[in-house]
Amino acid sequence: MDYTTHDIIPKNMDNLSFPTILTKLMVLLISFPVHELAHAWTANHFGDETPKLHGRLTFNPLAHLDVVGSLIFLVSFFGWAKPVPVNPFVLKRHSKYAYLLVSLAGPVSNLILAIIASIPVKLGLISTSNVFVNQVLFYFIFFNLILAIFNLIPLSPLDGGKILGQLLPFNFQEGFAKIDQYGPVILMVLLFVLPMTGFDPLGSIINPILTFLFNILTGA
Repeated sequence: MDYTTHDIIPKNMDNLSFPTILTKLMVLLISFPVHELAHAWTANHFGDETPKLHGRLTFNPLAHLDVVGSLIFLVSFFGWAKPVPVNPFVLKRHSKYAYLLVSLAGPVSNLILAIIASIPVKLGLISTSNVFVNQVLFYFIFFNLILAIFNLIPLSPLDGGKILGQLLPFNFQEGFAKIDQYGPVILMVLLFVLPMTGFDPLGSIINPILTFLFNILTGA
């Protein structure tokens, strides 16, 4: 599958086609909630009841979806859900790795969804003549891989920013925190401003990883 470098999307993916819209609804109703629930469940497992108190220990999409982020996702290839509130101090009292694992849980859950969706493809359970079902499955795998990879970018408010903050030696964490407070601005520049100039560092990093994983899961 080929991708555009600007949007990191398949070149032949029609944003308004029925398979794309159906897949996006599946992502909103399954992938986004599973991602946030993974954060919430892991935090609760390590003794932080903050997600539970905010009603986030549920698969109910209404508890996790952000209205604006969902609408933008339906009409484009960019969106977001409501972040799960956690208390890093409670987590760190339980285990020095707890906050790291909570942050990793979301991207890992999307990778697992992509693997599950690839099983009927790899086993040949879906006829190649069934173009519609194959498109939906391939797009679902694609979107979940994007969610997993994109969220690992080491900038706030993404999970990768929290992960890197936990992995850095203590004497580097303060410096990283100062830079990371500008994470959302840096992210917007990387996503939308630089590609307009023909320079797309984010796409040049994500595309090879995405292509590699997608080909492994689908045999494309």
